Amino acid sequence: MAKSDTKSETARFARPPRKLLPASRPARRPASAKAETPYHHGALREALLQAAERVLERDGLAGLTLRAVAREAGVSHAAPTHHFGDLTGLVSELAAIGFRQFNAAMSSACDMATSPLERALARPKAYVAYAQAHPGMYGLMFRTERLDYSRPSLHEAAESSFAGLANAIGAMRQEPISGDALTVEQGAAIARAWSMVHGFTMLLLDGRLEDILQRLPAGTTAEQLLEAILKSTVAGKLPC
Repeated sequence: MAKSDTKSETARFARPPRKLLPASRPARRPASAKAETPYHHGALREALLQAAERVLERDGLAGLTLRAVAREAGVSHAAPTHHFGDLTGLVSELAAIGFRQFNAAMSSACDMATSPLERALARPKAYVAYAQAHPGMYGLMFRTERLDYSRPSLHEAAESSFAGLANAIGAMRQEPISGDALTVEQGAAIARAWSMVHGFTMLLLDGRLEDILQRLPAGTTAEQLLEAILKSTVAGKLPC
């Protein structure tokens, strides 16, 4: 073999083997990160509100933040801001949903009533039942300092709730009640009815009625206590 060929062959075997580069892999998401969920534009707004309600009922108003809602919905942190502007906008739209659910529950209960006594009890009982089933939402609906009532959806839903109460009081008094202008007597009647039911509701949610319930005959429920209060107050005179 020629010397030049020997040198060439020796050099070839003397070279270090080439390192095989690993195939490129996509970057892994952190284990805690949720994959973002694609939504249609309109569906995303609804999904954010549903996520907000879940966060509210699970973590309370203190835990309801834009980031928490985005994380719950599985979307980017910017999505709630894009749809609602800020946290006030989000909770105001959420409260509007609460008022609509609240109004629908009371209307449905009134529609199902078949006797004067049932009609007298239907609306306030539905009021308390909604608050028990949705304590977070109920609490939000009456946190005026956190809400923007200039938003049309919230203003309309809250006004509808007040109109339902005013109409019930007007029927009891056998006179029409305008939501725009009240007499002192009409205002007093509305405030009295609202104070009674709302006060009972808040005491119930805060666990402050337990002491009374424990002193009543065994098996007496909060609903039965409410019925006794209503019967002694309205005596079947408050139709829906």
